Amino acid sequence: MERVTGDTLSPLMEQQVGICLSMYMPTIQKGAETQQNQIRFKNLLREAEEKLSFRELRPSEIREFLQPAQELVSDIPFWQNQYRGFALFISPGQFSYFRLPREFDEIVVVSDRFHLKPIIPMLSDRMTFYILAISQNSVRLFECSRYGVQEIEITGMPQNINDALNLDTFEKRLQLHTGSEDTKGKILQYFKIVDRKLRDFLKDKRHPLLFAGVDYLFPIFREANTYAHLAETAITGNPEGMDGDDLLHLALPVIESFMEQKRVDALAQYRQNVGTGLSSDNISEIVPAACNGRVGILFIDIDVQVWGRYDPQGNRVFLSGEEEQGHEDLFDLAAIRTTLNGGTVYSIDPKEMPGERSIAAIFRY
Repeated sequence: MERVTGDTLSPLMEQQVGICLSMYMPTIQKGAETQQNQIRFKNLLREAEEKLSFRELRPSEIREFLQPAQELVSDIPFWQNQYRGFALFISPGQFSYFRLPREFDEIVVVSDRFHLKPIIPMLSDRMTFYILAISQNSVRLFECSRYGVQEIEITGMPQNINDALNLDTFEKRLQLHTGSEDTKGKILQYFKIVDRKLRDFLKDKRHPLLFAGVDYLFPIFREANTYAHLAETAITGNPEGMDGDDLLHLALPVIESFMEQKRVDALAQYRQNVGTGLSSDNISEIVPAACNGRVGILFIDIDVQVWGRYDPQGNRVFLSGEEEQGHEDLFDLAAIRTTLNGGTVYSIDPKEMPGERSIAAIFRY
């Protein structure tokens, strides 16, 4: 699975030179039905050919433009190893695709910039968190988002309790399997050493830390812990036989509550700002504000497209009723400029949209 980060999307968000093709489609992950992925992709390529023909490209130029995508059509293993959604981007000198754990509606957009609105909210969903998978026999730290996991190597971190306390095999067997207070004391000492190493790595960070281990160890770790953002809920069970993906799967129900609270807080902030001049659901106000770095939080219905153009000289928006050359999806433009200027974009269900329209924004000033 390709990771979506600000670094991977930034080259696509910058203004491109020449025609930009953006394609999104849902994909099937496993089974005989994965052949539908190829069929759906071929159909979207035919739609792309038709839209490119309106840009006055000759058939040979269209074939050359789409060649990198056409080469994927016959790659059967590629289509058998998909996730929930697929996104592809082509322009002169640019070819990128992502296999992603989010399902997309089928869409083909040919414009003067890439259409990124469906994928940008994944940056807001990528809240970083850590999993500490620990037992008496091993210590592992993982940096995670809901879309990926990576193990982190920390210099000087003990490999296990024996390594931490310099116990030999006999001492370990004698002292740590008796169930005594001395056993708890040794484990607490072990966890304090782990905590010191974590403290060096986690200083100045504010991401949640999840403990993964057997249930009786969690209270002991909490006693040793000095990190302010340890989650109250642990992943219980022996983590020794689990890889990073296994642990991430178990962590997601816990971390979803953190992400949902961020979204709820943002919606409440919008409502508090109604009537103050610091919020708006007017596209003609939001796009100029986004382009000038004023939008801190943007809410959009990613299935809605509003076509028009933004005039940076006059700082004005011109709306049009349909897609045409020289115009772009203004929701997409607002999402891109908000992200490039350090704001947050939330994909919101129409029923939860805080304003009366399909877009809303909280302004920084």
